[in-house]
Amino acid sequence: MPDLLCGSRILIVDDEPANLKLLDKMLASQGYEQRILIQDPREVLRHYQDARPDLILLDINMPGRNGLEVLASLRETHPHIRVLMVSMYPEDQYALRSLKAGAHGYANKAGDPTQLITAVHTIAQGRKYLTPEVAQMMADSLADTSPETPHAALSERELQTLVKIASGKRLSDIAEELMLSPKTVSVYRSRVLEKLGLSNNAELTVYAIRNQLV
Repeated sequence: MPDLLCGSRILIVDDEPANLKLLDKMLASQGYEQRILIQDPREVLRHYQDARPDLILLDINMPGRNGLEVLASLRETHPHIRVLMVSMYPEDQYALRSLKAGAHGYANKAGDPTQLITAVHTIAQGRKYLTPEVAQMMADSLADTSPETPHAALSERELQTLVKIASGKRLSDIAEELMLSPKTVSVYRSRVLEKLGLSNNAELTVYAIRNQLV
């Protein structure tokens, strides 16, 4: 691997210590010397601002804030950030959603380790990483002429706001969880209502239940 890539600073985020250690060991074996390990997803933004990593490995399923919420927060202030989403979930559940949210790639932690390493190398060079399966899924989604559900037009932040409101959470609680101001969450709520053609939280909740979002 080129020395330039070995010098890449990588932020690894996973709430499970065993997974964190495994990912760290995997990258160390490939010559990546600058590795920063984080267990608490709420600390990612601060560490990013301090360390300015070249790449973030970000787990999806974490308590408190999932990886997609963290990604949305990062991209609001750092839109060009390189992020590889990693998860135990199969690609058909989260790969397209991750890419739509702005990730540079998606890798299954339970899959072939060489695939994850290839993903890191690829993204560290500034390119997107797509497995053949994900590329096919993207092609199929583009070719699909069936009408999309209205919430498909929502941004990741708007979708998060919809789901949390439908789950019965107050705007102040949502703001705290997403590390946003209540005013910003209120703006997202207004956008969701407008895009879905709804009038209030009760209608949002009914919509979310009917579309199996909660």
